[in-house]
Amino acid sequence: EHSLFYISRQHRNFHEFRTYYIQPHLNAVFLRLTNEEIHLRTAHSELIRYWSVEYGGLNQVPFRYFTHRASVRAALAQDPKWIEQYISKAMLMLISQDNEVTYPGAKFRSHPKMELATFQMKPGGPAVWGRAFQAAVGTHTGSGYAHAIGVFHSEFGQLNQVHVLCCYESADQRAAIRHKSHDNARVVAESAAYLVSQKNKRMFPCAFSPIK
Repeated sequence: EHSLFYISRQHRNFHEFRTYYIQPHLNAVFLRLTNEEIHLRTAHSELIRYWSVEYGGLNQVPFRYFTHRASVRAALAQDPKWIEQYISKAMLMLISQDNEVTYPGAKFRSHPKMELATFQMKPGGPAVWGRAFQAAVGTHTGSGYAHAIGVFHSEFGQLNQVHVLCCYESADQRAAIRHKSHDNARVVAESAAYLVSQKNKRMFPCAFSPIK
């Protein structure tokens, strides 16, 4: 699985989260192709980060606003090198693709080892569950259970979804922290009040990621 994560640094008004599902036997080929040709993409918008997620990656590129995103996509569609050398080859390796526009709910910071926790919340949006969810995240971080370094909620794509980026020093520390937090009834109750489902991904920066 590979994911693209677009961030606007200047206006910080929206973030595009794009997930590519890659054919498993072509994962190494995809990463090698991306490593060799990613400069064709960054010629149109700055690459900030590219993480590996089990057998995939996640990167970040800033957009100023929706018009900027549209202009970048239009420019890429007219770039013969991008089409011939990268996207025409990469598309053959895809199983599917998801696109999602998100808005930041907390300041994003950098860390070399991250976990992406995706929460599917009940219908209603942040107006309904935002305060309870923020309290749950605050309970985890305030109690020293985890370090939340970025929170984003969806606006387009899969709605009522929240992505939380957390950092741990090691897998052992993560296991110990999760065991400790799950013994705290208050943490569990506040986390589950509006929760439908949850999935987690452990991420590491790829060699070609500008920010490690």
